[in-house]
Amino acid sequence: MNETVSFGYEDIDAEEKTGRVGEVFSNVAAKYDIMNDAMSGGMHRLWKDRFVRRVKPQPGEAILDMAGGTGDIAFRMAERGASVTVSDINQDMLDVGIERAMDRGIDGLVWSRQNAEELAFERGVFDAYTIAFGIRNVTHIDRALKEAHRVLKYGGRFYCLEFSTVEWPGFKEAYDLYSHKLVPRIGKAIAGDEESYRYLIESIRRFPDMPGFEAMIRDAGFANTRVEPIMGGLVAIHSGWKV
Repeated sequence: MNETVSFGYEDIDAEEKTGRVGEVFSNVAAKYDIMNDAMSGGMHRLWKDRFVRRVKPQPGEAILDMAGGTGDIAFRMAERGASVTVSDINQDMLDVGIERAMDRGIDGLVWSRQNAEELAFERGVFDAYTIAFGIRNVTHIDRALKEAHRVLKYGGRFYCLEFSTVEWPGFKEAYDLYSHKLVPRIGKAIAGDEESYRYLIESIRRFPDMPGFEAMIRDAGFANTRVEPIMGGLVAIHSGWKV
């Protein structure tokens, strides 16, 4: 029997997922940042600022920003002097990021199309690996985590920003209603794409909870793992070290 994985609330053949996720992000690439503002009320900017503060990028460090797409995390880290390689499996997302970098006069970034499960980089070349709102779309998350561990230097750090499981009573119910009922409608109104945003919300629900994902990070070989919930677990910053 073929392996099945989740695609939103569907269970599909694992070989199909990469292509279908690619279609989603190709569809939303042009309006991705506008939709992030609309869906989060601009709060995604604060989450990303906090995330980068936790990463603590240093001048001269080599950092891989995986699923970096439109450049939001990379731009912040480059401002702090880090040498950032922005990677994404989706060329349409990278193209938007490259255009945004040109518009802002940001150069020095390396843009590289990569599959998080099979990185083309050598072992032990990066000081830090970051991934924001991307890991849940990977077909085999365990493989991506092992690849993150492989390409990091000893003493290197892994940081992941991802939606998680809301634990605040009351807020959880309100968020479920908002995300399932309103977000697809916002996607239709702004991006002309209701189904892609329905998938993105469903993918959050199928993602492991905070303890479950932390365990996966440890299983990939990382030590000193930590979880920092934001807004009761609406999003979470996960971290670990290669030692």
